[in-house]
Amino acid sequence: MKSLVSFLVLVSIFFSATIASALSPATVKVGVIMDLSTPVGRGSLAALSLAYTDFYASHPDSPARVLLLPRNSSSSDAVDAASNALDLISGHQVAAILGPQTSSSAAFVTDLGARARIPIISFTATSPSLSPTLSPFFIRAVPSDAAMGPAIAALASAFSWRRLVPIYEDSDFGASLIPILVDALSASGDSQIPYRCPIPPTATDDRIFMELYRLKTLQTRVFVLHAPSALATRILSAAAESGMTETDYAWIFTSAVAGQLGSINPAIILNSMQGGIGVRPFIQRTDRVREFEKRWIIEFLNQNPNHTADIAGSDLSTSNYYAYDTFWAVATAANAVIAADPAVVRSHTASDRSRTVPAEISTIQVSNIGPKLLKSIQETQFNGIGGRFRLVDGELNVTVFQIVNVNGEIARGIGFWTPGGGLSKDLKSSGGGNSGENSSLRPVIWPGESAAVPKGWEIPTGGKKMRFLVPGAVDPGFRSFISVVSDPATGELNVGGYVIDMFEASVRRLPYALQFEYVTMPEAEKMKKVDYDEMVKTVYDQKYDGVVGDVTITANRSEYVGFTFPYTSSGVSMLVPVRDVRSHRAWIFLKPLTADLWLVSGAFFILTGAVVWFLEHRINPEFRGPPAYQIGTVFYFSFSTLVFAHKETIMSNLSKLVMTIWVFVVLILTSSYTASLTSMLTVRQVQPSITDIQELIVNRKNVGYLRHSFVKGLLLNIGFQEYQLFAYKSPEEYKDALSNGAVAAIIDEIPYLKLFLNSFCENFTMGNPLYKTSGFGFVFPKGSSLVSDMSRAILKLTESDEILEIEHRWFGDQSSCLNQGSSSISASNSLDFNSFYGLFLITGGASLLALLIYSLSFCYRYRHSLAAIKAEEKTLKRRLSSIATLYDEKDLSSHTFKKSGETSIDGRGRNSSGTSHRLDAGAGSQSPFSVSLGTETPPSSEFASPQSGTPQWMPPPAVGGHDGVELITPARS
Repeated sequence: MKSLVSFLVLVSIFFSATIASALSPATVKVGVIMDLSTPVGRGSLAALSLAYTDFYASHPDSPARVLLLPRNSSSSDAVDAASNALDLISGHQVAAILGPQTSSSAAFVTDLGARARIPIISFTATSPSLSPTLSPFFIRAVPSDAAMGPAIAALASAFSWRRLVPIYEDSDFGASLIPILVDALSASGDSQIPYRCPIPPTATDDRIFMELYRLKTLQTRVFVLHAPSALATRILSAAAESGMTETDYAWIFTSAVAGQLGSINPAIILNSMQGGIGVRPFIQRTDRVREFEKRWIIEFLNQNPNHTADIAGSDLSTSNYYAYDTFWAVATAANAVIAADPAVVRSHTASDRSRTVPAEISTIQVSNIGPKLLKSIQETQFNGIGGRFRLVDGELNVTVFQIVNVNGEIARGIGFWTPGGGLSKDLKSSGGGNSGENSSLRPVIWPGESAAVPKGWEIPTGGKKMRFLVPGAVDPGFRSFISVVSDPATGELNVGGYVIDMFEASVRRLPYALQFEYVTMPEAEKMKKVDYDEMVKTVYDQKYDGVVGDVTITANRSEYVGFTFPYTSSGVSMLVPVRDVRSHRAWIFLKPLTADLWLVSGAFFILTGAVVWFLEHRINPEFRGPPAYQIGTVFYFSFSTLVFAHKETIMSNLSKLVMTIWVFVVLILTSSYTASLTSMLTVRQVQPSITDIQELIVNRKNVGYLRHSFVKGLLLNIGFQEYQLFAYKSPEEYKDALSNGAVAAIIDEIPYLKLFLNSFCENFTMGNPLYKTSGFGFVFPKGSSLVSDMSRAILKLTESDEILEIEHRWFGDQSSCLNQGSSSISASNSLDFNSFYGLFLITGGASLLALLIYSLSFCYRYRHSLAAIKAEEKTLKRRLSSIATLYDEKDLSSHTFKKSGETSIDGRGRNSSGTSHRLDAGAGSQSPFSVSLGTETPPSSEFASPQSGTPQWMPPPAVGGHDGVELITPARS
């Protein structure tokens, strides 16, 4: 009995232990690698402790419980971080690792995690050089620095800063931002990075001061600081001592600085960071966030009672929020993995119990739970205190960045940036864009407590004037462009001319005051010669700050210096004499009209005469008679309308309609002919003596050019010989050389040729541009902000009225020379058919309409006769002959033939006067067109048919080879 009781007790104990083991949560080991000697490391560990407490307080029945295994690792020693990771992976069989703190250390640890197939989750490594796409087991639980590039570019565009100098840690973390920033600046506008300032993490104070002094000697006054807080504070302290945090300077802090303000000494913030602008991920200050911040301070002080300075600031570091959310993500994912497969942890632990730290990394064994935990973390989503936790391609997806302004000990929010909306004052706005501060951001207090936006540029030499080189020896005659005269007594330069006025007018349009002085090259003064290539080279050698002169923009020169937007027209052209091409030939009177217009006009003259004859022949005696007489009448009548002297009187209303329109056409045609012929005989018409430069090369003709110009080299390259080229120095020499035939043409840049034509345009002309050049521009060092600033100022000047005043002041009224710049003033004054197509269409249509109306009227009136002809005549020839005979008879019913005594009609249809009468068989009804034709049909009672006394048409008999007409009376019928 006792043995049975003992057995039952043992069984009960065994099953109780088994049930207890089955109901207890599985332990998931997670390593933590942070630098606990830094504020970021200590603060993150405190946030993880709070997250652990809060998560399991809200999830008491979790199937898994995360066990954190912290390791202290120097942030500057990647090997130390890798050693700690190896210990956690092989010695403690962790399922994941949180950290390490820096991007460089995370790269080493990620490689170990990939070998062990466990996720490496970092909430502080922001460098884009470490990509989850390339390292599948790496998870970035913090926004990447790559997302800040467009936000910084938007700030530069909003404040019109065209030059930014990045100051960054000389490491993969700092350097990885630069290409992203360059691309973002290029995409947003014309902002550029003229200089980069990398500073090593271990740089001494002297090295930092030396780098800042170098920056101070540059023109740019906008700096982007991207470095860990430890190095950033040293740089800012040195900048404050160097006077680089005062008025006219601007500082932009990346999230590496702006996101860690809570861990920076308030004294440094007050003395070195005032007026700076920061870009950091936006964390909304909800009640939950405020409660977390209070509890975090308490937790931090409990863990670090000797580091109260870390929490002296009013802002918490963003890494604290992301550390909190990272633990929640790992714990949530661990619960999902264990709930789906409880045995995965036991198998993972059992397989690793016998492991010891391997001698080589290659002996690391693969984790069973790691891949499943990685997938679960990537699918986890929740609303954390840092915002929505959601991974996209292994990175925390954050689309809102806050723009802050450091004022006092706090960072005051002045706006936001989003990828779709750009800069805006608040998130509810639709996006303010990048148009400017007033519309995009709240007011900013800049360094030096200034409310004025820093211009981003200033003279770097402590007020020293910039030295701009001007040509020392200017050819006489072209001093309207630029005139440089040195006072022998004082040595002062008196400069003037179109170029100087354009430069100074552009300088006045700069957004800042530019102090400068004009200087000349001593060598040019001694030799009385200007070498523009040498002048450009002095700017490249940094001897002068720029060149102000008539310097042509060429590809070769632009490789060494920067040119502004051209302020003159561009190109190389040819100046040649003109010759009078007025024609004095005997047949000049034919030139006003082209051949097709002559032919069409003649055809319409004949057509109009024929139409009028057709309409007038039966009713107008002046259009009757022998055939030769009638043909002459047609031609004479039609062509006499040219002088409106035709003697024939027209009777038909249709003829009058046709003639009215035709006379109008003739009037316009003759007026245009007279004007064109007058122009040909009186107006001077000139053409260039040479139109093709190849003609000069082939015929070996001499050409001239402006001395010291690059045009000589251009001419030699295209085939001219040295002996063909002659150098001249003034417009007067140009004129004399062309007039006496010393040269056949002058080849020079268009601005000089226009200046010549302004004085001597009567006998010379300029052809089309032979070669395209970029015109004249001002020269500055490559990368200088003056290049873009002056280019924009030149564009503003060209859009104003001041440029017209400058041109008129130095070049006079260029519109007074009508043939200036024309390649060929002679143009064909011949009129072609297209100019009168509409008129001919109208008169042709009117003539055809009149013919149609008359033909319909004739057919209707003589319809019975035409029917009889069709019935009696068997051949087409006889039918046409009969119709022609019918048409050829006089229309005695017309008022033009109504005279007393003309009423008797003989048996052949003739009256007493011997003229034929042609009456329709159905003439009892009047033609509907008789009124418009001006005719009158007699009453039907005057004639009788076979039944009623009306005459009837019968086909004429062929008597003696003669076709006639016969009127059949009732007696003969």
